[in-house]
Amino acid sequence: MFVDTAKVSLKAGKGGNGAVSFRREIYIPKGGPDGGDGGKGGDIVFKADKDTNTLIDFRFTPILTAEDGRAGSGSRSAGRSGKDLVVEVPIGTIVKRDGDVIADLVKDGQTAVIAKGGDGGFGNAHFKSSTRQAPIIAEVGEPGEEFEAELELKLLADVGLVGLPNAGKSTFLSVVSNAKPEIANYPFTTLTPNLGVATIDGRDLLIADIPGLIEGASEGKGLGHAFLRHVDRTAVLLHLVDIYNNDAGEAYRTIRGELDKYADLGLRIEVVALTKCEGVDAEIIEMQMAAILAVNPEARVFAISAAAHTGLIEVLRELADLVVKNEQKIADEGAVQNSGDLLEEDEELPTITLSEDAIKTSFKVEKLEDRFVVTGEKIEKFARRTDMANYASVNRLRDIMKKLGIRAELTSLGAEPDSIIEIAGKEFTLVEDW
Repeated sequence: MFVDTAKVSLKAGKGGNGAVSFRREIYIPKGGPDGGDGGKGGDIVFKADKDTNTLIDFRFTPILTAEDGRAGSGSRSAGRSGKDLVVEVPIGTIVKRDGDVIADLVKDGQTAVIAKGGDGGFGNAHFKSSTRQAPIIAEVGEPGEEFEAELELKLLADVGLVGLPNAGKSTFLSVVSNAKPEIANYPFTTLTPNLGVATIDGRDLLIADIPGLIEGASEGKGLGHAFLRHVDRTAVLLHLVDIYNNDAGEAYRTIRGELDKYADLGLRIEVVALTKCEGVDAEIIEMQMAAILAVNPEARVFAISAAAHTGLIEVLRELADLVVKNEQKIADEGAVQNSGDLLEEDEELPTITLSEDAIKTSFKVEKLEDRFVVTGEKIEKFARRTDMANYASVNRLRDIMKKLGIRAELTSLGAEPDSIIEIAGKEFTLVEDW
């Protein structure tokens, strides 16, 4: 079963808690704190795999969880980090979070960390200082990232086959490649995309065949909307038109209209082939070619017969040449872009930016009806690692808030000693002596 979309719940590993421990050995008085740090939680990593062809496994495993980090212990022993969960996905998989693309895996073996594991908490050995000889503070581990990811598979191919149902796409693919798609003399025989490799003049062409399109496919009618994505990455489109259409020009116009509405497929390099031309009079072939050229005078039109193996070599050579030219164009555009980037760097135009440290220490305080909500990357990280059951740990968090200027901001907004403060989902109150 071919599955090209899926949703999966991800939960990266939680960091291990730091330990509160003191060295207690004979003949070693006042050994001091020796609590070790917690281990980091495991990440969830996606890896593109050429031998994986579908997202169906995610239908049966809708929840992926990485291993939690272990807690630290005495003798400054750090907890073991949780194992990363490596998940193999097909090449061409796009991963989205809340609609935003966070990974696009287009090469075999390419990896991406999709959900990051939480950092482990520091043990009390980390907090020893000249003024704090016996700290009873230890941090809890941070939770790992947890969210629902949307997966979408877009097949990667050199050539994408498009056309109305029963235009001969599957027959063409089965003849020129090693693919074995289902073939029958009725519309919508192909219900899932097929891939095949055709070889011409020593060059391999990866060809994708998608289910037939109908008018309105770009808006979701028929099978088109679900599968147009699979030709979205192709360099060249091979538009197949059945020679037995009453009007080949109208059939061509219908599909062109749908391609123009979907992404930038209307701008893609295109070759047109009239199919099933075995035994058809030359006069009819010329008439149907003229009908297509009347719609698009610049169209490259071939007459082929997959069943009789005629015209196939010419079409494949044309496709191979266009794929090579497209690859060269992309390479040239990349070189120009890189050159432009270098010029911009050399010009040294003055810019004003917020430093990375400033971004990390920035915060926002919002006053709600019964509480004050504090947000900011750095303070939220400290809050997540604070053990709210340990008064010393909470007081440390208050000290950090004071150093970052959050205390002054809260006071200016009218915070009282018994006001509720919320940071990263954790709540505590202010006290008079903070």
